[in-house]
Amino acid sequence: MKLWTLMKSAVCLAACLSLTACEKKFNPADGAASQPQVIETSNAALVTVDHPERFTLTSAESYEAPDTLNVTGSVFPDISREIPVISLASGRVVDIRARLDDNVKKGQLLLKVQSPDVTNAFDTYLKAVNDEQLANKAYVRAKDLYAHGAIPLEILEQAEDTENDAKADLVAADQQLNTLGVQKDHPSSIVNVYAPISGVIVAQNVTNAAAAGVTYSGSSTAFTIADLSVVWVICDVYENDLPKIHLGQEAQIHLSAYPDKVLTGHISDIGPVLDPTIRTAKVRIEVPNPGMLRLGMFASATLESLTKKIHAVIPSSAILHLHDRDWVFVPASGQKFQRVEVDAGNMLPGGRQEILSGIEPGQQVVANVLALEETLEAQ
Repeated sequence: MKLWTLMKSAVCLAACLSLTACEKKFNPADGAASQPQVIETSNAALVTVDHPERFTLTSAESYEAPDTLNVTGSVFPDISREIPVISLASGRVVDIRARLDDNVKKGQLLLKVQSPDVTNAFDTYLKAVNDEQLANKAYVRAKDLYAHGAIPLEILEQAEDTENDAKADLVAADQQLNTLGVQKDHPSSIVNVYAPISGVIVAQNVTNAAAAGVTYSGSSTAFTIADLSVVWVICDVYENDLPKIHLGQEAQIHLSAYPDKVLTGHISDIGPVLDPTIRTAKVRIEVPNPGMLRLGMFASATLESLTKKIHAVIPSSAILHLHDRDWVFVPASGQKFQRVEVDAGNMLPGGRQEILSGIEPGQQVVANVLALEETLEAQ
């Protein structure tokens, strides 16, 4: 920056000498229209002009708008939309139809598990069927004997109780097969595991020929599927800024990867616990995902504060964009203009732009800096 200033000063000095020489040769009789001349002094932010009256001045207006709060954060899944894919049958994985990061649909086959649990469950079911049939025959016989006075009521009641217990065991065995996903009419040792929801596989805990289920692997979760149609942007908000936000407040989400896209979300939670080191609270913003948001992305959020603040408003033509910064020129003493850095805000109707800081309402600025800008670029 110092080198750039020195080079610019040298160019300015040469320009001044050239202008001095030109002034000596200038003859008003030639009739040439004089142009405003801008000469930079040793102060890079101060310029001197020959005819300051040729630059129109305008006063900054006042504009009341909600104060904005800018915070940064990262994209996370909505944990209420994260569903584990569970293999209730313990055994060996014989086929995997999906992988990590795959998009899957609800009901899609994910993997097949060969499990001895199915054999045991089907064996229990068959025994329950036989026991129920035998208990039913005994109950029917007992009713007939009791009707003819051959047995007392006590024996009939025992036969009825045995029949009811056998039915209960049969229902339980049948339910066990349904839980494992086994058809009792076409039993198989292979258990199919399907996707419970549509989404993206964000975690995978099994591979081909690996163990599945609690008995052998220690965990019943084979995959984790996340519905990323709505995600969370979790931001850190400093303690002093917490009074500026509230639940349900709208937030504008900006992404570095997509600078032209602005997403809208709403605050769904403000953390009750502060980080003791940096004195910030976690603020959760729910954002509908059009498909571009990826887990772990960095994002920035702009929040409108509950309190309003008075800002200056000037014509957008009064703002000079130079070196990725915004500047305006304000009148100084004599024939000088002072270059002042400002923080430009939102564009407003009528070609006006909000100024967040740098100048105050009522302060005068050069209404159109095009002539100054062209002169500065030429130097």
